[in-house]
Amino acid sequence: MNAMKKILSIGLAGSLLFSVEAFARDRIQIVGSSTVFPFSTAVAEVFGKNTDFETPVVESTGSGGGLKLFCEGVGAGTPDITNASRRIKQSEVERCAKNGVTDIIEVKVGYDGIVLGNAVASDQFVLTSKHIFLALAKKIPDENGNLIDNPHKKWSDIDASLPDVAIEVMGPPPSSGTRDAFVELAMEGGAKSIDSLAALRKKDKKAFKAVAHGIREDGAYIEGGENDNFIIQKLEVNTNSLGIIGFSFLDQNGDKIQGSNINGVDPEFENIADGSYAISRSLYFYVKKAHIGVIPGIHEFMKEFANDNAWSEDGYLGEKGLIPMSDEERSKFFEDVNALNTLKL
Repeated sequence: MNAMKKILSIGLAGSLLFSVEAFARDRIQIVGSSTVFPFSTAVAEVFGKNTDFETPVVESTGSGGGLKLFCEGVGAGTPDITNASRRIKQSEVERCAKNGVTDIIEVKVGYDGIVLGNAVASDQFVLTSKHIFLALAKKIPDENGNLIDNPHKKWSDIDASLPDVAIEVMGPPPSSGTRDAFVELAMEGGAKSIDSLAALRKKDKKAFKAVAHGIREDGAYIEGGENDNFIIQKLEVNTNSLGIIGFSFLDQNGDKIQGSNINGVDPEFENIADGSYAISRSLYFYVKKAHIGVIPGIHEFMKEFANDNAWSEDGYLGEKGLIPMSDEERSKFFEDVNALNTLKL
C-alpha cells in the first residue's frame, strides 16, 4: 500500500469510527419546555413500558434552553428531541442550520393556557389584560401619554376594585416559552388597549413591542425559575402573591391553587379549547431527522405521542391537562409524523 492509499485508508477508518462513536447511544434524549415536560414524560413512560426500547430521558430546561441545546449540532452529545411551549423562531432555525441541524420535524401536540394563579385560601383575582400590563410593565404611559417608570405598588393603585395588596407576581425567566407567550398574549394584549400605546404601535411597531414586552425589575415581578411546581409551593406560603403557571399545573393542583379570571373568562379546559380564554398557546416538540434510524426508537416514540390514545380528547394526556387539537389538526400532524415531513416556516 503506497503512502497516499495508507493515509486515505486511515482517514476513512477514523471517519467511520467517529460516525459510530457519535451515535453510540441507545436511549432517546429529550430536553425543553417545563410545560410540555409532564406530557412528554407520560409518553416516555408508556413508550418504555409497552415497547422493547429504553425509556427516553426527559429533562426540563425551558423552551429557549432546550432549543439552544438542540441546535448545537448532530450526534450523541446533543438532544434528539426538544419540547417547546412556543413555536421555534427563525433565528433558532438559522442557528440550527449553522451547526448542521438542517432537517427538523415539527409536531404540534395540543394547547395550554397560561394562568395567573393564587392560593385557594385567598379570593380569586378578576383581571383584564390591561390590569396585567399596568401591574407588570416596566414603563407605562402617564395621563399625557408620556412613558414613565411603573409607579404602581398595589393592585388597588391600578383599579380600586382590585385587592389592596402589594403587586407580587412570580414567573418564569426570559429563557422560558411560558414567559415569551405571556408577554406576547397578556402584556401586549393589555398594551394594545391603551390609546397612546395603540397609536405608538401604528407608528413604530418595534418601539411598541419594547414597551409591551418590558417587564419591571423593581421586585414586583419575581423570577421563579423554570419549575412551575416551585412557584405553586411559594404561592401556598404567600397567599397574597400571584404566579404565572401552565394550565396543566393548575389542573393537577386545584386543591391548592385557583386561576384568575381574565377578561371575564375563567381558565378552564373548554374555554382554552375554544379560544375564549385570552392567554392560551400551542405546544410543540421538534425532532432531528438525522437522528432517526440511528438513535433507536425515535420514530416509534413520535408515533406514540401522535396517537389518539395519547393526545385526543379521551387520551391519557388529557388527564395531565393537555388541551387537545381538533380532529383535523391532529390528522395533519399525525401525517407529518408518519411521513417525517420537515419544518417549513
